[in-house]
Amino acid sequence: MKSIKVGLLGFGNIGRGVWDILQTNNTTITQNCGYKIELSKILVQSHRDRGIDKDLFTTDAYDILDNEEIEIVIELIGGLSPAKDYILRAINNKKHVVTANKAVIATYGDELLGAANKNGVYLYYEGSVAGGIPILDSIRESLAANQIQEIMGIINGTTNYILTKMALEGSDFKSALAEAQAKGYAEADPTSDVEGYDASYKLSILSALAFNTNLPVENIYREGISKITPIDIEYAKELGFVIKLLAIGKQGENSIELRVHPTLIPAYHPLAAVNDVYNGIFIKGNAVGNLMYYGKGAGSLPTGSAVVADLISILKKMSCKYSAPTAISDAQKNLQSMTATESEYYIRVMVKDIPGVLGKIATLFGNSAVSLSTVIQKGEGEPVVSLVFITHQTIESRVQEAIEKIKSLDEVSEIANLIRVENHYKA
Repeated sequence: MKSIKVGLLGFGNIGRGVWDILQTNNTTITQNCGYKIELSKILVQSHRDRGIDKDLFTTDAYDILDNEEIEIVIELIGGLSPAKDYILRAINNKKHVVTANKAVIATYGDELLGAANKNGVYLYYEGSVAGGIPILDSIRESLAANQIQEIMGIINGTTNYILTKMALEGSDFKSALAEAQAKGYAEADPTSDVEGYDASYKLSILSALAFNTNLPVENIYREGISKITPIDIEYAKELGFVIKLLAIGKQGENSIELRVHPTLIPAYHPLAAVNDVYNGIFIKGNAVGNLMYYGKGAGSLPTGSAVVADLISILKKMSCKYSAPTAISDAQKNLQSMTATESEYYIRVMVKDIPGVLGKIATLFGNSAVSLSTVIQKGEGEPVVSLVFITHQTIESRVQEAIEKIKSLDEVSEIANLIRVENHYKA
């Protein structure tokens, strides 16, 4: 049986997971791909005892990138630099590449895939989105007969864990975040997760495949979960909703909409039952209808599973004539502005508890052509009380116009929260 030499850049959590899978499932992997995989060199930051043959490790990336015997490189160091340069060098040296690096694929995917096609090698990146869930391969292969109309997903486990703790245990945001950090689900600096940057990278990759376009990740509308309070979660529950941080992509006739933000979804929606650090991705295709993917979205073994699966896919294709995969995009489509987005809205307003304030606010909504479906008032005899409104489907610009007018009322203390509502799901 032919042996294939593989180089691994990075030996952190996922890198160790890849090592463990290759050792534990060695026989199965060999049977599935027809090759004996030899992990011949591993890039680390410093030499120390890891319980593995020390001769495998190197602190010089070029021991891997310029090694003629190594045919496949796995990049797991993360970030943009030097990861992008390492991937590009490996490709230009005619090496196939597997990566789980969402930032580098979302930012430089077209350039790197173009270089891979030019050099006749493969660049696979299943592990960059949703850990062990095979979502990219499903879009690329299993759903190839469909026009993908919609993607809506929980693709960040940290924020989902925080919102789950808030919903099920009544924790506030700071307490739930601290617990996530203590359990290793959140970084010491959690900004990328809780402010939606991580989900934006992943949505960029998903939409590139699903909608066949390439749009800068910074153009994706993004809001995090730091403004979500236990009060909002309780109101949502009372109204029959659950709050999740969703990545949403929808394809229209002439444009696509891409957005990441907290969202109220009906309690009966499949995504509403996705809790803790799990991910869930809901896809609608014009032929297949509604599909739901569920599983662990992070971790050494789930993500390592996706990385090794990509490795096996490349090995299977190596014995065939090279066929250039479709680039991450081959067309530019217009990104619909957030002001033109249509949705329902949850709006919580803190007001002085005096007669007539509800009527004034309702009138201002009406003047901006925003129709209300539900109104709830909580609290009585207190100086400031909550008014909660759910609108009918309307355009974002109308809601924002109404909000600016409502803010100017003397009776209004603050607009406590505005959360979009996705309420169109039908089983």
